[in-house]
Amino acid sequence: MSWSLEREDGTVTEWERSDGYATVRLRERADGGFVVRLDVMEQAADESAYERERFDDAEAAAERAAAWRDAHDLDE
Repeated sequence: MSWSLEREDGTVTEWERSDGYATVRLRERADGGFVVRLDVMEQAADESAYERERFDDAEAAAERAAAWRDAHDLDE
C-alpha cells in the first residue's frame, strides 16, 4: 500500500498509508529538535505498533520516517 502526504505545515509533516490504518508523523519541537512517530492501528492488516523517537537533526528524523514507511508498506 502506498503512503500519501496528508499534512505539511512547516512544523508537522504527516503521511497516511492508503488503507487509512497507519500514519507516520515528523514534528519539529519548540527546542529545535524533532520527533518522529509511527502509529499502526489495531484494525490494520499488519501488527499494530506505536513508536516514537527524538532526534536532534532534521535529516536523521526524515530518514527514520522514510524507514518506517518502507517497513510498513504492505505492497512489499
